[in-house]
Amino acid sequence: MGKKVRVIVLAGNGINCEYETAHACKLGGADAIDTVHINELLGGERTLDAYHLLCLPGGFLDGDDLGAAKACANRFRHAAIASTGERFWDRLVHFIENGRLILGICNGFQLMAKLGLAPALEGGYGEQEVTMTVNDSGRFEDRWVHLKVNTASPCVFTKGLERIYLPIRHGEGKFLTAGPSITKQLKKKGLICLHYTDEAYREATMEYPFNPNGSVEGVAGICDETGRIFGLMPHPEAYVHRTHHPRWTREKELPEEGAGVAIFRNAVEYIREEVI
Repeated sequence: MGKKVRVIVLAGNGINCEYETAHACKLGGADAIDTVHINELLGGERTLDAYHLLCLPGGFLDGDDLGAAKACANRFRHAAIASTGERFWDRLVHFIENGRLILGICNGFQLMAKLGLAPALEGGYGEQEVTMTVNDSGRFEDRWVHLKVNTASPCVFTKGLERIYLPIRHGEGKFLTAGPSITKQLKKKGLICLHYTDEAYREATMEYPFNPNGSVEGVAGICDETGRIFGLMPHPEAYVHRTHHPRWTREKELPEEGAGVAIFRNAVEYIREEVI
């Protein structure tokens, strides 16, 4: 693969943010970005081994039947790769064990949670410990949110960030854990990377609409213990230019580059320094 940072962005079956995500990866400095249909992976036409970063974009996987991303999670757990007969899940675990990165955004985060890719406490990939369920408001939420970054987190994607303003758009974004012991471990190990806050970016909040879905502990994003697998409900790929900001015509001092690019740039720089 040489020294090129290669990114695979998943597409198909209801995913609808793949092009925005691929563009954000390009702005972040990735050298090669391929938008790949789910069936190409399961058919064996493309292999995860050719890439350093797997992006699971937002959308409505399989129409969110059975709950957000549940059907696709079942497919990825049990489907065999047509060309080899090998389980796709085994290739995904191999990808992780080889030090590669995974970013799950919104529906992609829901997929990661149901696959047990994050938080994967004690390296237990495949064991679901968290989920996302219906927003407390009972409706689809489309708004911008203030996010405080946990600077003590091992997450490589949020390195150097303290706060960030991003859009959310989801109907099932309420983060829940399997129980108080899981929540306690997430907090103790710093695996909660992002919290919903008020406009002053103070502590995590449960107050609506600052916390748009009722997520416990105000959780907006988590990572695994390596920091290489990161999932979040907000959309960093939807704020990569100043004109994406809802007040761009009124806030004249906004930088040209949107705040979301930093998340992708961090991933690319980590890959260059640690993976290839």
